Amino acid sequence: MTETLNIKAWAEADRPREKLLQQGKHTLSDSELIAILIRTGTRSETAVELSRNLLRTAGNDLNELSRLTVKDLSKLKGMGKVKAITVVAALELGVRRREAEALKKNKITTSGDVAAIFQPSLADLTYEEFWVLMLDRANHVITKFHMSKGGTSGTVVDPKIIFKAALENNASGIILCHNHPSGNNKPSEADIRLTKNLKQSGELLEIKVLDHIIIAGSKYYSFADEGTI
Repeated sequence: MTETLNIKAWAEADRPREKLLQQGKHTLSDSELIAILIRTGTRSETAVELSRNLLRTAGNDLNELSRLTVKDLSKLKGMGKVKAITVVAALELGVRRREAEALKKNKITTSGDVAAIFQPSLADLTYEEFWVLMLDRANHVITKFHMSKGGTSGTVVDPKIIFKAALENNASGIILCHNHPSGNNKPSEADIRLTKNLKQSGELLEIKVLDHIIIAGSKYYSFADEGTI
């Protein structure tokens, strides 16, 4: 049986760190980028090989990989808690970068603008979260408000808390957003009732409920686009 070479024994141009410096970050594969994060492999495999195994556990899909927890990643042979934490942290930075880019636009003009803000953080969750986007009269984003976190099939939404936050932020309009971990982007009867009730409550306070977005993986549903709000 041939012994697996340590990365240090590879040709310099084939080592991930050196390859990044000499050829640029875009030339590295996903497994090579992860190898830079985890730094070391095991006695029987290099960091790159360990990274390939890690990706295989997620079906070679970075989105699926981002759904895995530190506990999940630590189960793979050769991956300790420190390596797992490093990978989870790096993937979270990627999520936050996409959120920051979406928020830079500041003004909401389409449902796609809202999806771009929330999809990076909600698409891969295995539980439901409910968020509210606060807008001024010109539909510029004031802030994002985290209403609640729940289980796989629902989360608690309190209208009093939502409109209290809207009033405190001087919002003229709000956009509701939550995710469906099941991947089904169609609204449930409970989603429809909640949207109707919040819209009616908002009218009394002169705070418009402009839309309700349901994030389901790479898909989303917009009540405004579908004419159901």
